[in-house]
Amino acid sequence: MAAAKRSAGILLYRTSGGAPEVLLVHPGGPFWARRDAGAWSIPKGEYEDGDDPLAAARREFEEETGTPLEAGELRDLGEVKQKGGKVIRAWAAEGEIDADAVRSNTFTMEWPPRSGRTAEFPEIDRAGWFGVDEAREKLNPAQAEFLDRLLETA
Repeated sequence: MAAAKRSAGILLYRTSGGAPEVLLVHPGGPFWARRDAGAWSIPKGEYEDGDDPLAAARREFEEETGTPLEAGELRDLGEVKQKGGKVIRAWAAEGEIDADAVRSNTFTMEWPPRSGRTAEFPEIDRAGWFGVDEAREKLNPAQAEFLDRLLETA
């Protein structure tokens, strides 16, 4: 049996009006274009056996936002398992980023399906800052656990 895929990411947060807000990203590409609730994620990406998950989280944050993670304290939020079996490891970091300026790397896929043509899409098509309640609605349901852990450690 193959090992579950693993991803590592950063839950960036800030305080606005005395309440925490978190940065979430929306996946790019035609499959996700019209999906909102439950489709958003923390900036994250897969890593392989032998890779340092924290280094992968930092790398993926920069690839998906176009901005390196600022130096600062990181709090380990542990792991969650998504419905499809993927295990996500996350760290919380306090910081600021202009969500409107996020520019991610791209991927290529055949589109439309079975057309023989390929198209390039951004890995992340947008980002946004959300209060915890709204973030809970937008996030992949398993990743919402990271919000609870963030609040417990804040």
